[in-house]
Amino acid sequence: MTKQIMVGGVAIGGGAPVSIQSMTNTDTRDVPTTLAQIKALAAAGCDIVRVSVYDEACAQAVRQLVDGSPVPLVADIHFDHRLAVMAAENGISKLRINPGNIGSMQEIRRVVDCAKSHRVPIRIGVNAGSLEKEILAKYGHPTAQALRDSALYHAKLLEKYDFEDIVISIKSSSVSTMMEACR
Repeated sequence: MTKQIMVGGVAIGGGAPVSIQSMTNTDTRDVPTTLAQIKALAAAGCDIVRVSVYDEACAQAVRQLVDGSPVPLVADIHFDHRLAVMAAENGISKLRINPGNIGSMQEIRRVVDCAKSHRVPIRIGVNAGSLEKEILAKYGHPTAQALRDSALYHAKLLEKYDFEDIVISIKSSSVSTMMEACR
C-alpha cells in the first residue's frame, strides 16, 4: 500500500479512489480564461487541475486561480525554484517539479522548506525522455529500472530535507516499460 497524500481536499494514494486530473492549455496569466477552463474541467469530472507556472506573472495569478477554483490546483514548475515558492505561498495545493532541473541543492531545499510550511505535497515527474545522463549510461536506454532509479533518486533529494509528502509520476511511451517501472 502507498502513503495517502492530500491535494487540497482530494486524497490520492493509500487506498483512496482514483482521482481524475487534467491540465489547462490556456495562458495561466489570463485568469478569467484559465478559470473558465478549470471550471469546465471540474464540470466534466476532474478532481484536480494542473496549471503551467512558467514565469512570475503566472505565479502571481495562482492566488486568483486558487480562490476561484472549485477543485485543488497543481502548479507545473520547470527550472525556477522561485516560481515553486511563489506558487506555494499563493495557495497552490500541489507542486509538480523535477528536482533535477529545479536548481542547486540550496534551491531544492528552499522549495522543500516552503512546501513543508504550507503543507503542499510535491509531485516528482520522471519520464523516459528526460532521464539523467548517468542513469542512461548505466542502462543504455530508458528501461523500467532506469525510470525507477531516477524516481528514487529524486525522492531521496526531497527526503534528505525530511520531506515525505511525495507523489511519484513515471511516464514512458512504452506502456509495458511504464507498467513494469511502477510495480
